[in-house]
Amino acid sequence: MTSNADSGPASGKGHVGASGPVTSLWLHLLKLSAAAAASGLVLCAALAALLHGTSGAVSAVLGGLLVMLFFGISLLIGHFVGRNNPSGAVGMFVATYFIKVVGFAAVLFVVGAPQWLHSRWFVAGAVTAVVLWQAAELYGFSKARLQIFNDPENKDAPDA
Repeated sequence: MTSNADSGPASGKGHVGASGPVTSLWLHLLKLSAAAAASGLVLCAALAALLHGTSGAVSAVLGGLLVMLFFGISLLIGHFVGRNNPSGAVGMFVATYFIKVVGFAAVLFVVGAPQWLHSRWFVAGAVTAVVLWQAAELYGFSKARLQIFNDPENKDAPDA
């Protein structure tokens, strides 16, 4: 049996660059996710402006910005805690999640919704931001090269 599929380039031909350490995974994810959510919010706000005017557009943007602030705090905490204690960053996510949920809920209940706010566009902006933010985070994490195990010590190296 023969194949007519192309075998592709021969292995070993060409230079493969080594990846160096990333300055901060968390800040990279913050930039990537914020850009994705913001681009979706622009489209959502444009649609809201066409259908319900300025108040619809502002409602969509406010819903999305609230979500971006919520998720952005987590990534900033991961950045600052992860510099000194990388394994403690996930624990801090869990601890601050409760504080954020209670804090944002308290602010929304105390402040309330202004009369001009379109609740459907507020939710549409929030959902747009959540979906695009999470998709960008998944993409960013999938491309991250995280060291899981310690590198083995070189036993042939002379003692210093």
